[in-house]
Amino acid sequence: MTNPLDLLQSPVTDPTSIYRYRDGLYAADLLTVAISHLGFFTWLNDNQPADLPTICRSLDLRERPADVMLTLLAAMDLLKIQHGAFSLSDLAREHLVKSSPWNIGPYFDSTSERPVCRDMLTVLRTGKPANWASLKDGKEWAKAMETEAFANQFTAAMDCRGVYLGPALATRLECSKHHHLLDIAGGSCIYACAIVARHPHLRATVLEKSPVDRITQKLLAERGFADRISVHLGDIFVDPFPRACDIHLFSNVLHDWDTDRVEHLLRKSLAALPPGGMVVIHDAHINADKTGPLPVAAYSALLMTITEGKCYSEKEISDLLRRAGFSGVAFSCTTADRSVLVARK
Repeated sequence: MTNPLDLLQSPVTDPTSIYRYRDGLYAADLLTVAISHLGFFTWLNDNQPADLPTICRSLDLRERPADVMLTLLAAMDLLKIQHGAFSLSDLAREHLVKSSPWNIGPYFDSTSERPVCRDMLTVLRTGKPANWASLKDGKEWAKAMETEAFANQFTAAMDCRGVYLGPALATRLECSKHHHLLDIAGGSCIYACAIVARHPHLRATVLEKSPVDRITQKLLAERGFADRISVHLGDIFVDPFPRACDIHLFSNVLHDWDTDRVEHLLRKSLAALPPGGMVVIHDAHINADKTGPLPVAAYSALLMTITEGKCYSEKEISDLLRRAGFSGVAFSCTTADRSVLVARK
């Protein structure tokens, strides 16, 4: 278990390459679905250039997962994008089109019936998330988080990741004029702890629903932050945000939800923050032109499958923040393919 001192230190080595193995687990499966189930590259070869609405309409795909797939394929250098329309790269045209003598589609066909591939195809068709890890007796992520056993396992997974990501985020924040952080859907409290450790004048509240709130309370006590960080029980979509906070943190939260729900959360944040209050969006973000970076596009394939969301682009989040009423949006990278957008009321 980490203590306050640990959250002010950094490891000697950089674990980004290890993170990428976990983040990118589903990328090869999504490529396989595009090749073997959709015949996407052969179709596009006959219909290029084509924009996202045309691709969705022609192949019976939903916009959110289709957008994730196209971003991934562009990041893999298999697609070119010009004026919002997609066409094949030379690499894809030579090796992923059925009429090519160098087509390697059958190489992917041999693995295309794996459960994750079948689930991804369903997600692409319906837009609805699959069961966690494609387990037959499992639930989709949001429902699974309502059970004690899964909530404990998942929160522990996110906590150990945050021990590295949290301090990197904390160093990027200018908090000297603020006094109270609200960590929205803060899980294990690792990000709140890292920020409070770095900025000792701050106090914090973690907003969580049951049963995660009990996990949060336990971890706060074990880390020695219970005197500076409290837990507020509530549903982020239903219950009002506490009013005494002048920083709102969404760390690895918005990527779980579709655009409408993200916009709802940002509008709630604006309404609850005082004038001059700050909102912090910490996540893995796609670049503005949606061509990568590849590790983030690969991570988005996982999120597309198990949640209602995706990795949003820097521009998409900036536009949503401004539409909600925030201003002064600023973007910076943190570590391990993560980044942060900050805006003010």
